[in-house]
Amino acid sequence: MVYYFTSRCGEYTIYVGKDKYENEDLIKYGLPEDVWFHVDDLSSAHVYLRQKPGEKLDDITEDLLLDCSSLVKANSISGCKMNSVYVVYTRWKNLKKTNSMQDGAVSYHRPDNVRRMKVEKNKPVVNALNKTKIEDHHPNLWQLQQDREREMVDEKKQVKKKQIVEERMKQKERNLAAQKTKEYHEEQEKGIDAQIERTRLENLNLSDDDDSDESEGSLLGF
Repeated sequence: MVYYFTSRCGEYTIYVGKDKYENEDLIKYGLPEDVWFHVDDLSSAHVYLRQKPGEKLDDITEDLLLDCSSLVKANSISGCKMNSVYVVYTRWKNLKKTNSMQDGAVSYHRPDNVRRMKVEKNKPVVNALNKTKIEDHHPNLWQLQQDREREMVDEKKQVKKKQIVEERMKQKERNLAAQKTKEYHEEQEKGIDAQIERTRLENLNLSDDDDSDESEGSLLGF
């Protein structure tokens, strides 16, 4: 069984496994957008926040962090009795699970990517979240993961297709610019050739005039 909650922001889903055995499935069948929350150094539920595709940890608002951390504190047998606890959170994909670990236990691929925050007891937040609670007795977590993986493959294909189209357009623009540059240089060369030809003809005309003057001078006896 998985419990689903709607954040007070109304835009995000938070979900929790019923027990440590359910947590095993959540660890195994998470999505890339999921963020995992747990009370540090104490037993607690595994609380997950499902972010929007493309969002980062820094995109989690303070109110959303408060929702998740308050919920995980309230679902800790020891932590719920304390005025404050520390909560850790990280990306689902950063969770590391080995065969030697007990049910519900995890470590991290990259401990540096785990964040830690202090959380005070906050009944109003927990009560507000509990009013949105929905139970799913038989969630097909595997299918959800498969569907998301297919979506990601399709998204990558679309991105690749878009990149190819954009590259073709850029190449077309480069070819057009190169053609215009070539035509410009050809026109410049034609202009230079024409100028050279005009200069040559002018020089020939001047030479003919000089020859004519010399001929006339000879006839006059100069």
